[in-house]
Amino acid sequence: MKNIRSYSGVFWQENRQFFAILFCIVFFKSAIADLSSISGASMLPTLLDGDKVWVNKLAYDVKIPFTEISLTKLSNPRRGDIVIVDSKIANKRLIKRIIGIPQDTIYMQNNALVINGVPIDYDILSRENNATIIKEYLPHKTHQARLSQRFINRSSRSYGPVIVPADEYFVLGDNRDNSADSRIYSFIPRGEIIGRSSSVIFSLDGDNYYLPRAERFLTGLK
Repeated sequence: MKNIRSYSGVFWQENRQFFAILFCIVFFKSAIADLSSISGASMLPTLLDGDKVWVNKLAYDVKIPFTEISLTKLSNPRRGDIVIVDSKIANKRLIKRIIGIPQDTIYMQNNALVINGVPIDYDILSRENNATIIKEYLPHKTHQARLSQRFINRSSRSYGPVIVPADEYFVLGDNRDNSADSRIYSFIPRGEIIGRSSSVIFSLDGDNYYLPRAERFLTGLK
């Protein structure tokens, strides 16, 4: 027993700096910022499969590390924000765009958005590969979205009208015809929002031997 205690003491003395650094890294990832991997096509054309995005965990709340308990609110999620969600209903992490904030009335008719009775304008940017890329003009936010030219899931193109409850949010994927979002999982509680993403850190192309997409490194998101 004495030898074990002696060895443990020596081990701690020799490695305490390593464990201190490891704790700081884990603390930083839990409470301040992290990277999140994009898997799938639900956020095309904004995000690609293989992107690694920066997650600002202090965008909205200060939380107790390693928990979802908020100590204080810093700001409210805004319409148009790209957020990372730890969804209990989906039982997985989601990355989507906030379309409706609390008390908004949301209505979709054949992929055309109506927010609080006002139709959302859009411009057609291109038509290619069985998809139409549009620029959508949300209030105070403009972004691109992708619409399929084929009727993959006609029922998901129309939704509502619904009123977003207090402390909850209505989210959609930018790839409107290929996204499991609030149309399936309903509203997102604020407490499940991990943070906001505004940039791609790096990207690997899974269709091309996982070679880097250098043009996407350190690019901002809209």
